[in-house]
Amino acid sequence: MAIWPIDCFRDKVLVVTGATSGIGAAIARGFQSEGARVVVTGATEAEVARARDEMPGIDARVLDVRDGAAVSALFAALPRLDHLVNCAGIIRRGDECEPEVFADVVDINLTGTMRTCTAARPLLAQSRGTIVNTASMLSFFGGGLVPGYSASKGGVAQLTKSLAIAYAKEGIRVNAIAPGWIDTPLTRALQQDEGRARAILSRTPMERWGKPEELTGGVAYLSSPLSSFVTGAVLVIDGGYLIT
Repeated sequence: MAIWPIDCFRDKVLVVTGATSGIGAAIARGFQSEGARVVVTGATEAEVARARDEMPGIDARVLDVRDGAAVSALFAALPRLDHLVNCAGIIRRGDECEPEVFADVVDINLTGTMRTCTAARPLLAQSRGTIVNTASMLSFFGGGLVPGYSASKGGVAQLTKSLAIAYAKEGIRVNAIAPGWIDTPLTRALQQDEGRARAILSRTPMERWGKPEELTGGVAYLSSPLSSFVTGAVLVIDGGYLIT
């Protein structure tokens, strides 16, 4: 008997927020390749237009996760939903000690995640579906240049555990991934900083940056029947960074 449930995502409806590039886009492509009907969101028309060009067959829509009415409208328009993956997020290195910037980062990364989970909940209750949030290495460590990002990602980890409890009776499982240092636009500045990049890679046992595609297996596992008794977990995918 095969371990992986054959066609477990075929024709399932999946929403991936913040999925016009980087980690979210890789996850969307992975689920699309498994036969899922994938809706991705991006913050601007330009991002969404690029996603439509780069990911044929993907349903790409503009969504600002700070806009509660827009979030509610997106999910209300869906006939059904099986899986939600929250990847929408920003980082503002060096500016997040300013309260206004801090608040905006938290609003997108943490409160935005709560908004989408809340709006998706009725549909996911009908399908007994899943949510996978995106935490971070900075869910575990502080970041002097990114207090807003660190606080928001620590919050995502705790939100995941809390919603796992709150949603369990409806059959909704809520988990998260915690990516390590992944080669995406968000880490480009770090990769170009020779000293910072050396420090990151020297601490990573696998001695390289992760690829966005290497996160898709973890998300697929947490969304599949293989993890049917897993909820409230934060799955670390980091090349060993956290253990050193």
